[in-house]
Amino acid sequence: MKLQNLITMIFTLVVLTLGSVTLAEETSSRMSVDVVTVNVNEADAATIANTLSGVGLSRAQAIVDYRNQHGKFYSAEELTAVKGIGQSTVEKNLSRITTE
Repeated sequence: MKLQNLITMIFTLVVLTLGSVTLAEETSSRMSVDVVTVNVNEADAATIANTLSGVGLSRAQAIVDYRNQHGKFYSAEELTAVKGIGQSTVEKNLSRITTE
């Protein structure tokens, strides 16, 4: 391969890479992130499942059942008392969980 072709390929690769990074930065700066929240003391199972990441309908129903049996939750961390809801699930969803 000729040196000129190699230099041209490297230059093209650098330009394409920088262009992709710039485009990604522009796209992310224009996107706003609206976090949807759910009140676990009032929501039904379907709403909880649709809002919380990693929580399906059966786990959401377990949250509702636990709430009905034991009363309302006073903090998001209390959800770990529900079978199948671990600390990592709560931590992942802290910005989505409300209790008031």
